[in-house]
Amino acid sequence: MKDVLVLGATGFIGGHVALAAIEQGWRVRGLRRKPGATGHIAQAEISWHEGDIDQLDSLAQAFEGVEVVFHAAGYYPRHSRNVPFHIAHAVTQTRNVIMACRHAEVGRLVFTSTLTTIGPPPFGEDRQADERDHYLPGSLVRSAYYECKYAMESEVLRASARGLPAVIVNPTAVFGPGDINLTLGGALLAVARGWMLAWLPAQINVVDVRDVAQAQVRASEVGRIGERYILGGHNTTLRDLINIAADIAGVRPPRFEIPLGLVDLIVWLEDRIPPLDLLGNHLRAVRHWQGYNCAKSQRELGLSPRPLEVTLREALDWFRRHGIG
Repeated sequence: MKDVLVLGATGFIGGHVALAAIEQGWRVRGLRRKPGATGHIAQAEISWHEGDIDQLDSLAQAFEGVEVVFHAAGYYPRHSRNVPFHIAHAVTQTRNVIMACRHAEVGRLVFTSTLTTIGPPPFGEDRQADERDHYLPGSLVRSAYYECKYAMESEVLRASARGLPAVIVNPTAVFGPGDINLTLGGALLAVARGWMLAWLPAQINVVDVRDVAQAQVRASEVGRIGERYILGGHNTTLRDLINIAADIAGVRPPRFEIPLGLVDLIVWLEDRIPPLDLLGNHLRAVRHWQGYNCAKSQRELGLSPRPLEVTLREALDWFRRHGIG
Protein backbone atom coordinates (compact mmCIF):
# COMPACT_ATOMS: atom_id res chain seq x y z
CA MET A 1 0.00 0.00 0.00
CA LYS A 2 1.43 3.35 -1.07
CA ASP A 3 1.27 6.61 0.84
CA VAL A 4 0.47 9.41 -1.61
CA LEU A 5 -0.17 13.12 -1.32
CA VAL A 6 -2.51 15.12 -3.51
CA LEU A 7 -1.91 18.86 -3.77
CA GLY A 8 -5.19 20.42 -4.83
CA ALA A 9 -7.34 17.63 -3.43
CA THR A 10 -10.12 20.14 -2.70
CA GLY A 11 -10.27 21.02 -6.40
CA PHE A 12 -11.94 19.43 -9.40
CA ILE A 13 -9.10 17.40 -10.92
CA GLY A 14 -7.20 16.90 -7.66
CA GLY A 15 -10.29 15.55 -5.92
CA HIS A 16 -10.76 12.94 -8.61
CA VAL A 17 -7.07 12.02 -8.47
CA ALA A 18 -7.52 11.40 -4.73
CA LEU A 19 -10.55 9.20 -5.40
CA ALA A 20 -8.69 7.22 -8.09
CA ALA A 21 -5.76 6.69 -5.71
CA ILE A 22 -8.10 5.47 -2.97
CA GLU A 23 -9.71 3.09 -5.46
CA GLN A 24 -6.22 1.80 -6.17
CA GLY A 25 -5.95 0.87 -2.50
CA TRP A 26 -3.48 3.57 -1.53
CA ARG A 27 -3.40 5.71 1.61
CA VAL A 28 -4.14 9.25 0.51
CA ARG A 29 -3.24 12.57 2.08
CA GLY A 30 -4.70 15.84 0.89
CA LEU A 31 -3.16 19.29 1.26
CA ARG A 32 -5.53 22.19 1.88
CA ARG A 33 -5.09 25.85 2.73
CA LYS A 34 -8.40 26.24 4.55
CA PRO A 35 -9.13 24.00 7.56
CA GLY A 36 -12.30 22.00 6.97
CA ALA A 37 -12.26 22.32 3.19
CA THR A 38 -13.01 19.04 1.40
CA GLY A 39 -14.10 20.08 -2.10
CA HIS A 40 -16.34 17.52 -3.77
CA ILE A 41 -14.89 14.52 -1.88
CA ALA A 42 -16.14 15.13 1.65
CA GLN A 43 -16.93 11.44 2.25
CA ALA A 44 -13.59 10.10 1.01
CA GLU A 45 -11.08 8.48 3.35
CA ILE A 46 -8.37 11.12 3.21
CA SER A 47 -5.89 12.30 5.81
CA TRP A 48 -6.04 16.07 5.50
CA HIS A 49 -3.05 18.31 6.15
CA GLU A 50 -3.08 22.10 6.31
CA GLY A 51 -0.41 23.82 4.27
CA ASP A 52 0.22 26.36 1.53
CA ILE A 53 2.56 25.86 -1.41
CA ASP A 54 3.43 29.55 -1.09
CA GLN A 55 5.16 28.64 2.18
CA LEU A 56 7.79 25.92 1.92
CA ASP A 57 7.99 25.38 5.69
CA SER A 58 4.29 24.50 5.82
CA LEU A 59 4.74 21.49 3.52
CA ALA A 60 7.15 19.29 5.47
CA GLN A 61 4.63 17.32 7.53
CA ALA A 62 2.35 16.54 4.58
CA PHE A 63 5.27 15.40 2.40
CA GLU A 64 7.02 13.29 5.02
CA GLY A 65 7.06 9.60 4.13
CA VAL A 66 4.98 9.78 0.95
CA GLU A 67 6.03 7.85 -2.13
CA VAL A 68 4.06 9.79 -4.72
CA VAL A 69 3.00 13.44 -4.91
CA PHE A 70 0.27 14.49 -7.33
CA HIS A 71 0.54 18.24 -7.91
CA ALA A 72 -2.86 19.43 -9.12
CA ALA A 73 -2.69 22.85 -7.46
CA GLY A 74 -0.80 24.88 -10.03
CA TYR A 75 -1.12 28.66 -9.88
CA TYR A 76 -4.04 30.09 -11.87
CA PRO A 77 -3.86 33.83 -12.66
CA ARG A 78 -7.35 35.30 -12.85
CA HIS A 79 -6.32 38.23 -15.03
CA SER A 80 -3.38 39.34 -17.15
CA ARG A 81 -2.41 42.55 -15.40
CA ASN A 82 1.26 42.59 -14.33
CA VAL A 83 2.29 39.38 -16.08
CA PRO A 84 5.82 39.31 -14.60
CA PHE A 85 4.35 39.28 -11.07
CA HIS A 86 2.16 36.30 -11.93
CA ILE A 87 5.06 34.41 -13.47
CA ALA A 88 7.25 35.02 -10.42
CA HIS A 89 4.47 33.80 -8.12
CA ALA A 90 3.90 30.66 -10.21
CA VAL A 91 7.61 29.84 -10.34
CA THR A 92 8.04 30.32 -6.59
CA GLN A 93 5.17 27.94 -5.83
CA THR A 94 6.53 25.33 -8.21
CA ARG A 95 10.02 25.55 -6.78
CA ASN A 96 8.61 25.13 -3.27
CA VAL A 97 6.91 21.89 -4.32
CA ILE A 98 10.09 20.67 -6.03
CA MET A 99 12.17 21.43 -2.94
CA ALA A 100 9.63 19.73 -0.66
CA CYS A 101 9.80 16.64 -2.90
CA ARG A 102 13.59 16.62 -2.76
CA HIS A 103 13.69 17.08 1.04
CA ALA A 104 11.19 14.24 1.55
CA GLU A 105 12.90 12.04 -1.06
CA VAL A 106 9.59 11.49 -2.84
CA GLY A 107 9.70 8.62 -5.31
CA ARG A 108 7.56 10.25 -8.00
CA LEU A 109 6.02 13.64 -8.73
CA VAL A 110 3.10 13.75 -11.16
CA PHE A 111 2.65 17.37 -12.22
CA THR A 112 -0.66 18.49 -13.69
CA SER A 113 0.14 20.99 -16.41
CA THR A 114 -2.30 22.00 -19.15
CA LEU A 115 -3.04 21.90 -22.86
CA THR A 116 -1.75 25.46 -23.31
CA THR A 117 1.88 24.35 -23.06
CA ILE A 118 1.38 22.21 -26.16
CA GLY A 119 2.02 24.43 -29.16
CA PRO A 120 0.98 23.89 -32.78
CA PRO A 121 2.98 21.55 -35.03
CA PRO A 122 5.81 23.18 -36.99
CA PHE A 123 4.79 24.95 -40.17
CA GLY A 124 4.41 22.50 -43.02
CA GLU A 125 3.74 19.41 -40.88
CA ASP A 126 0.24 18.17 -41.61
CA ARG A 127 -0.61 16.52 -38.30
CA GLN A 128 -2.31 17.12 -34.97
CA ALA A 129 -0.32 18.60 -32.10
CA ASP A 130 1.33 16.13 -29.72
CA GLU A 131 3.93 16.05 -26.94
CA ARG A 132 6.72 17.12 -29.30
CA ASP A 133 5.13 20.56 -29.72
CA HIS A 134 5.78 23.37 -27.25
CA TYR A 135 4.18 26.74 -26.62
CA LEU A 136 6.48 29.59 -27.63
CA PRO A 137 6.77 32.06 -24.71
CA GLY A 138 5.54 35.51 -25.64
CA SER A 139 3.65 34.33 -28.72
CA LEU A 140 0.44 35.54 -27.09
CA VAL A 141 0.58 39.19 -26.10
CA ARG A 142 -0.03 39.71 -22.38
CA SER A 143 -1.42 36.33 -21.36
CA ALA A 144 -0.57 35.58 -17.74
CA TYR A 145 -2.21 32.17 -17.91
CA TYR A 146 -0.19 30.90 -20.87
CA GLU A 147 3.08 32.35 -19.59
CA CYS A 148 2.60 31.01 -16.05
CA LYS A 149 1.71 27.53 -17.19
CA TYR A 150 4.74 27.43 -19.49
CA ALA A 151 7.01 28.69 -16.69
CA MET A 152 5.73 26.10 -14.19
CA GLU A 153 6.08 23.20 -16.59
CA SER A 154 9.56 24.36 -17.51
CA GLU A 155 10.59 24.36 -13.85
CA VAL A 156 9.46 20.75 -13.50
CA LEU A 157 11.22 19.71 -16.71
CA ARG A 158 14.46 21.33 -15.52
CA ALA A 159 14.18 19.66 -12.12
CA SER A 160 13.57 16.33 -13.82
CA ALA A 161 16.71 16.78 -15.93
CA ARG A 162 18.57 17.26 -12.63
CA GLY A 163 17.29 14.06 -11.11
CA LEU A 164 13.78 14.74 -9.80
CA PRO A 165 11.59 11.72 -10.70
CA ALA A 166 8.81 13.81 -12.28
CA VAL A 167 6.20 13.07 -14.94
CA ILE A 168 4.09 15.80 -16.54
CA VAL A 169 0.49 15.34 -17.63
CA ASN A 170 -1.35 17.82 -19.85
CA PRO A 171 -5.14 17.53 -19.56
CA THR A 172 -7.18 19.14 -22.31
CA ALA A 173 -10.63 20.70 -21.65
CA VAL A 174 -11.86 18.76 -18.62
CA PHE A 175 -15.55 18.14 -17.87
CA GLY A 176 -17.40 15.77 -15.58
CA PRO A 177 -19.05 15.43 -12.18
CA GLY A 178 -17.58 17.24 -9.20
CA ASP A 179 -16.77 20.59 -10.82
CA ILE A 180 -17.61 22.40 -7.61
CA ASN A 181 -15.65 25.52 -8.57
CA LEU A 182 -17.23 25.63 -12.05
CA THR A 183 -13.86 25.35 -13.77
CA LEU A 184 -15.46 24.67 -17.16
CA GLY A 185 -18.77 23.61 -15.70
CA GLY A 186 -19.94 27.22 -15.71
CA ALA A 187 -19.98 27.19 -19.50
CA LEU A 188 -21.80 23.85 -19.48
CA LEU A 189 -24.43 25.23 -17.12
CA ALA A 190 -24.85 28.29 -19.31
CA VAL A 191 -25.70 26.00 -22.21
CA ALA A 192 -28.11 23.93 -20.08
CA ARG A 193 -29.90 27.10 -18.90
CA GLY A 194 -30.30 28.31 -22.48
CA TRP A 195 -28.03 31.29 -21.88
CA MET A 196 -25.46 30.40 -24.53
CA LEU A 197 -26.51 32.50 -27.52
CA ALA A 198 -23.51 32.02 -29.79
CA TRP A 199 -20.41 29.95 -30.34
CA LEU A 200 -16.79 30.58 -31.25
CA PRO A 201 -15.40 29.01 -34.44
CA ALA A 202 -12.78 26.92 -32.68
CA GLN A 203 -11.43 23.38 -32.43
CA ILE A 204 -11.10 21.81 -28.97
CA ASN A 205 -10.38 18.50 -27.27
CA VAL A 206 -12.61 17.37 -24.40
CA VAL A 207 -11.84 14.74 -21.76
CA ASP A 208 -13.63 13.30 -18.73
CA VAL A 209 -12.11 14.23 -15.37
CA ARG A 210 -12.32 10.61 -14.20
CA ASP A 211 -10.29 9.44 -17.19
CA VAL A 212 -7.73 12.15 -16.38
CA ALA A 213 -7.50 10.95 -12.77
CA GLN A 214 -7.05 7.31 -13.70
CA ALA A 215 -4.34 8.22 -16.20
CA GLN A 216 -2.53 10.20 -13.52
CA VAL A 217 -2.48 7.17 -11.23
CA ARG A 218 -1.02 5.14 -14.09
CA ALA A 219 1.51 7.89 -14.78
CA SER A 220 2.73 7.55 -11.20
CA GLU A 221 3.38 3.86 -11.85
CA VAL A 222 4.58 3.58 -15.45
CA GLY A 223 5.00 7.12 -16.78
CA ARG A 224 8.49 7.83 -18.06
CA ILE A 225 10.52 10.35 -16.07
CA GLY A 226 10.80 13.73 -17.76
CA GLU A 227 8.06 12.96 -20.29
CA ARG A 228 4.86 14.84 -21.07
CA TYR A 229 1.55 13.06 -21.64
CA ILE A 230 -1.47 14.74 -23.23
CA LEU A 231 -4.56 13.52 -21.37
CA GLY A 232 -7.24 14.15 -23.95
CA GLY A 233 -10.40 12.55 -25.18
CA HIS A 234 -12.41 13.75 -28.15
CA ASN A 235 -11.42 16.27 -30.82
CA THR A 236 -14.45 18.31 -31.83
CA THR A 237 -15.60 21.82 -32.62
CA LEU A 238 -16.89 24.13 -29.92
CA ARG A 239 -20.17 24.38 -31.83
CA ASP A 240 -20.66 20.60 -31.86
CA LEU A 241 -19.84 20.38 -28.15
CA ILE A 242 -22.43 23.05 -27.33
CA ASN A 243 -25.03 21.36 -29.53
CA ILE A 244 -24.51 18.01 -27.76
CA ALA A 245 -24.84 19.66 -24.35
CA ALA A 246 -27.96 21.54 -25.43
CA ASP A 247 -29.54 18.34 -26.71
CA ILE A 248 -28.83 16.57 -23.41
CA ALA A 249 -30.32 19.49 -21.46
CA GLY A 250 -33.34 19.72 -23.75
CA VAL A 251 -32.77 23.37 -24.71
CA ARG A 252 -32.37 25.17 -27.99
CA PRO A 253 -28.74 25.42 -29.16
CA PRO A 254 -27.25 28.81 -30.03
CA ARG A 255 -27.84 30.07 -33.54
CA PHE A 256 -25.02 32.54 -34.08
CA GLU A 257 -21.28 32.38 -34.63
CA ILE A 258 -19.10 35.00 -32.96
CA PRO A 259 -16.75 36.48 -35.58
CA LEU A 260 -13.09 36.28 -34.64
CA GLY A 261 -12.84 39.98 -35.37
CA LEU A 262 -15.23 40.67 -32.50
CA VAL A 263 -13.06 38.50 -30.22
CA ASP A 264 -10.05 40.59 -31.22
CA LEU A 265 -11.98 43.74 -30.30
CA ILE A 266 -12.92 42.36 -26.87
CA VAL A 267 -9.29 41.47 -26.16
CA TRP A 268 -8.19 44.93 -27.34
CA LEU A 269 -10.65 46.56 -24.94
CA GLU A 270 -9.60 44.32 -22.06
CA ASP A 271 -5.98 45.33 -22.62
CA ARG A 272 -6.96 48.99 -22.21
CA ILE A 273 -9.69 48.80 -19.56
CA PRO A 274 -8.28 46.65 -16.70
CA PRO A 275 -11.62 46.01 -14.95
CA LEU A 276 -12.77 44.17 -18.07
CA ASP A 277 -9.83 41.76 -17.93
CA LEU A 278 -11.85 38.63 -17.13
CA LEU A 279 -11.74 36.44 -20.23
CA GLY A 280 -8.71 37.77 -22.07
CA ASN A 281 -6.48 34.95 -20.82
CA HIS A 282 -8.31 32.51 -23.05
CA LEU A 283 -10.10 34.66 -25.63
CA ARG A 284 -6.82 36.06 -26.90
CA ALA A 285 -5.75 32.49 -27.68
CA VAL A 286 -8.86 31.36 -29.54
CA ARG A 287 -6.99 31.28 -32.86
CA HIS A 288 -4.55 28.83 -31.21
CA TRP A 289 -7.20 26.36 -29.99
CA GLN A 290 -6.65 23.00 -31.64
CA GLY A 291 -7.18 19.27 -31.54
CA TYR A 292 -4.57 16.91 -30.08
CA ASN A 293 -3.07 13.51 -30.78
CA CYS A 294 -3.40 11.58 -27.51
CA ALA A 295 -1.97 8.28 -28.77
CA LYS A 296 1.00 8.41 -26.40
CA SER A 297 -1.21 8.46 -23.30
CA GLN A 298 -3.45 5.78 -24.73
CA ARG A 299 -0.48 3.57 -25.49
CA GLU A 300 1.63 4.11 -22.35
CA LEU A 301 -0.94 5.03 -19.68
CA GLY A 302 -3.94 3.07 -20.90
CA LEU A 303 -6.03 6.21 -21.35
CA SER A 304 -9.40 5.14 -22.70
CA PRO A 305 -11.81 8.08 -23.03
CA ARG A 306 -15.45 7.41 -22.27
CA PRO A 307 -18.09 8.76 -24.68
CA LEU A 308 -18.43 12.54 -24.72
CA GLU A 309 -22.20 12.35 -24.25
CA VAL A 310 -21.73 10.30 -21.06
CA THR A 311 -19.33 12.88 -19.64
CA LEU A 312 -21.63 15.83 -20.31
CA ARG A 313 -24.78 14.04 -19.13
CA GLU A 314 -23.21 12.88 -15.87
CA ALA A 315 -21.73 16.33 -15.25
CA LEU A 316 -25.16 17.93 -15.63
CA ASP A 317 -26.72 15.22 -13.43
CA TRP A 318 -24.14 15.99 -10.73
CA PHE A 319 -24.98 19.70 -10.85
CA ARG A 320 -28.70 18.93 -10.50
CA ARG A 321 -28.17 16.56 -7.56
CA HIS A 322 -26.16 19.21 -5.75
CA GLY A 323 -28.56 22.06 -6.46
CA ILE A 324 -26.24 23.82 -8.89
CA GLY A 325 -28.05 25.14 -11.90
